Amino acid sequence: VAQVIAPAEPGPAASPQGPRTELDEEMENDICKVWDMSMDEDVALFLQEFNAPDIFMGVFAKSKCPRLTEICVGILGNMACFQDICMSISKDENLGQVLLQRLCDSDSPTLLETSRLLLTCLSQPEVANVWVERIRENPSVYDCVCFIMSSSTNVDLLVKVGEVVDKLFDLDEELMLNWIKNGTCQSVGPSVDDSPEELPDFKIVPCILEAAKQVRSDNPEGLDVYMHILQLLTTVDEGIQAIVQAPDGGKETWSLLYDLVCQELCQPDDPPIIVQEQKTVLASILSVLSAMFASQTEQEYTRMRKNMPLIGSLIRILQYMEGCGKRAVDNSKESEQEETGRTEINEEDFHLKILKDICCELLSNMLQELTKENTIEGLHQGHLNEQTCSCAFQNLLPLYFASVESFLEVLREADQTLADNLEKRFPSLKVHT
Repeated sequence: VAQVIAPAEPGPAASPQGPRTELDEEMENDICKVWDMSMDEDVALFLQEFNAPDIFMGVFAKSKCPRLTEICVGILGNMACFQDICMSISKDENLGQVLLQRLCDSDSPTLLETSRLLLTCLSQPEVANVWVERIRENPSVYDCVCFIMSSSTNVDLLVKVGEVVDKLFDLDEELMLNWIKNGTCQSVGPSVDDSPEELPDFKIVPCILEAAKQVRSDNPEGLDVYMHILQLLTTVDEGIQAIVQAPDGGKETWSLLYDLVCQELCQPDDPPIIVQEQKTVLASILSVLSAMFASQTEQEYTRMRKNMPLIGSLIRILQYMEGCGKRAVDNSKESEQEETGRTEINEEDFHLKILKDICCELLSNMLQELTKENTIEGLHQGHLNEQTCSCAFQNLLPLYFASVESFLEVLREADQTLADNLEKRFPSLKVHT
């Protein structure tokens, strides 16, 4: 190991003819063996004792070889999986700053390994705050991350960067607020040579949307990550405003989420069990749509004449949840777990319960906005009928009684017979005269 790593300091990145940009095959194979071996804790500890992090600092400072930089960051990433080593790496301020600078690299594999290393450190409670503070004090991280999200086509990189952002926002609301408000100053960012490059005036929401579009068809887990980032933004007023006060008034965000719900997720030809698989991404999407609908009722894209398919999709999600069994959405009656497996099942139930709550809130708000014309259109398109309305009422009552009662009044104008049938099914809705 020593013979492979030590020469890397002045290393294969330099030669009498000047900086080398590629490793020779034999050297690359040898260093990659060390990379693989560093997943073993004993090897990782040995590398630490051998001062590998300091050697890598020299590589980062001098190397013009992207592959060498990638491998060195990758080895550090493996070493950081072990708590004591992670603490040592994290507390080295110089190394920490140098690693953050790697986010401004122009090499996608290096960016991927850097993101993996950061995520590993942020996932260690003992050192997470060290990295959050370091990132908060380093404005270039924001620009570099936004640059990656808005311009990269490397799905693996986008997913990993998304996981880093998701973790950061989950760990520290102050940092999230700073990034929401950011985009007002120019910063130095990625460049293919040694000269600084001015970056555009990035805003966080368009960058997230661009990344989500890139990953949506190739990586369901990545889509889940970016939808959760959007959901985290809606937990603060500034985040909701950042979404709905974009130059397009939030139309692009609404269109993407609308399309995902109505065209891709939980579709009519899917088996009901699909809601189990998609529960987290659906909960995030519907949560954002709900926040947008509540704050932007005057926007053209929230007009109900355009959103009957969304109401149909919301009811279908509730139908599928019923298809998965009553227990899947009402685990409150089960207070004790008798075996380890039951704990996991009940955790599934908990996430489904969250999805149901979010779905019902959005559905109730949308039903309240329906006019006679919207309702007639919904009946004509098949989104509303006795079966779907019964499912909606069953899930919305009694919590959203006022919304259901309001919708029933409108429905009576559009289809008296259907309204009478529903009233018979749900006696609590008898009109008070």
